[in-house]
Amino acid sequence: MVKTFIISAILLFLGILLLGIRVFFVKGGVFPNIHIGGNKALKNKGIGCATSQDRDAQLSKRQSSNKMVDDMIKNL
Repeated sequence: MVKTFIISAILLFLGILLLGIRVFFVKGGVFPNIHIGGNKALKNKGIGCATSQDRDAQLSKRQSSNKMVDDMIKNL
């Protein structure tokens, strides 16, 4: 049982080390940005992730409703 745990821990450590070689051993290294919004080709086509597009849509809706309320107050 203990032998299996030690082997599993070593394999897990090696996996994490191999996945993070660029982060751990390169000065200023960072994990690659795999988010859709970070892809230049998709950004040029105007494609973004659903979360970002939803946030932008809600923000523009909120701004337009705030403008409508301001206009109503000015007309009073």
